[in-house]
Amino acid sequence: MRMHPLLRSTILLIFIAFMIIPVIATMVFSISTRWDRSILPEGLTFEWWQKVTSNPAFKMTLRNSFYLSFGTAIALVLLVTPSAYWAHIRVQKSKAIFEIMSALSFGIPGVILALSLIRFYSNIPIPLVNTPNILLLACMELSFPFMYRPIANALDSINLKTLTEASMSLGGNWIQTLWYVILPNIMPGVLSGFLLVFSTVFAEFTLTNLLVGARFKTFPIYLVEFTRFDGRQASALATISFVVAWIVSLLILWISGRKAVSAGGAVVVH
Repeated sequence: MRMHPLLRSTILLIFIAFMIIPVIATMVFSISTRWDRSILPEGLTFEWWQKVTSNPAFKMTLRNSFYLSFGTAIALVLLVTPSAYWAHIRVQKSKAIFEIMSALSFGIPGVILALSLIRFYSNIPIPLVNTPNILLLACMELSFPFMYRPIANALDSINLKTLTEASMSLGGNWIQTLWYVILPNIMPGVLSGFLLVFSTVFAEFTLTNLLVGARFKTFPIYLVEFTRFDGRQASALATISFVVAWIVSLLILWISGRKAVSAGGAVVVH
């Protein structure tokens, strides 16, 4: 049964409004002098933006969040891509293990994950507890499904065995095959996973607060601190968080589009 075009357009508009109106309202609240006595703000000002961005902690927490997000995404790309490729081409029975690992990452709450990591690493002679390193490892575990699933889907969508055999027949080793043949063909999946991991880690609060707290403040912790005493400055920070996520998303989509156009659907074999 086909949906009427008018009904389909109406549902789409309702969905877009549902997603965009809260963001617009947050942005307007962050530049309003007062908005509690009428449906519209009584005045507009950039005072709250100036206050929140002039604080030295703003640049520090934003930088820490970028370091953590990009570090986690890059580490997972380097770890998951060759592992998933090897599992698909050589040890297909291990794919079930990857699926279980993905499910566990979704099912374990952040509080339990943080406490488990602290308990485990506090009993071994490795200086990880109360350092950003343990936070990086925790974020990798938390966001593992967001990297593995797009890469696994991309690997399933290509003729992996044929591409590997063709590369090997031309004298390529495993590293050359992965880098020059497989990776260009699964790049959309890798970029999608990178974007999902970056967005997840950039907004992560629970793990950061429990594992390192004030020792390594990130942008979400900085935002939550402002929600306790000034909602307008917190709204400005929330808007900045939205803008950062949009810019990174558009940038990765643009890079992905350029790679897809340059590849032209052809298989690259060196």
